[in-house]
Amino acid sequence: MTIFSDNRIIENIYDDIGFEDITTNSLVSSDKWAQAEIIAKEDGILAGMDVAYYILDYFELNIISSYLDGEEIHKGDCILEIEGKAQDILSVERSILNYLMHLSGIATIVYNTCQKVAEINPNVRVACTRKTTPGLQKLEKRAVELGGGDTHRFKLDDCVLIKDNHIQIVGGIIESLELAKANVSFTKKIEIEVENLDDAIRASMFGADIVMLDNMTPSEITEVIDALKERKLRDEIILEVSGGITPINIVDYAKLDVDVISSGFITNSARSLDMGLNIL
Repeated sequence: MTIFSDNRIIENIYDDIGFEDITTNSLVSSDKWAQAEIIAKEDGILAGMDVAYYILDYFELNIISSYLDGEEIHKGDCILEIEGKAQDILSVERSILNYLMHLSGIATIVYNTCQKVAEINPNVRVACTRKTTPGLQKLEKRAVELGGGDTHRFKLDDCVLIKDNHIQIVGGIIESLELAKANVSFTKKIEIEVENLDDAIRASMFGADIVMLDNMTPSEITEVIDALKERKLRDEIILEVSGGITPINIVDYAKLDVDVISSGFITNSARSLDMGLNIL
């Protein structure tokens, strides 16, 4: 089903088990065979099946499922059937559920947010940020993609993103842009973070491909957009807004003439989708 492979996942499983699962091993014989099913307890978008398959395959457990990552699931759906050694099923139960629930929760909130934004402005992309869980960056960004969102940067080498601390060290927006254009491959886009109208205009005039309006209110952003249009700069850049944006207030930003709305909320504050594993 999947080409996913990450040895750190298995290391995490064994970290959770410790020397042994003393509860399971004291109650269940090593030759006991069992069947189990993972049930969705609420509606959502499924994510993390590739991780679940990877774990189950490693522990030589048999799997039956007709569900794929990115599909809608509903309360009561059996998304996975498992068969194998009872000790192994019980020992990996919580870890598999943790991955599925967490990643499906992200995919679900992204899907719902994208649907809300699309009703107002279908041309705006909803993107995540690098506010992810250490060690789970790839998985969480994949869940964002499954929910219909944009992954933004996976790593620091994806593109240039000049933030306020870079500008503080270098000494200015123009200087930062000039250094980036001189020292980075032409294949990489250059994005810069600004927090006011004047800096947005400077960034647009001096070669930024993407201008991120950070922590600005919708009215402040509207002022920036009007100023850029007046100077015929709006169409020369990708305009991203970010900072304090949640699924609740995102509609206020979707009404604006922007290209991307990025939000850390959809990865670092997403609620896990409820699921459970039952032994049959």
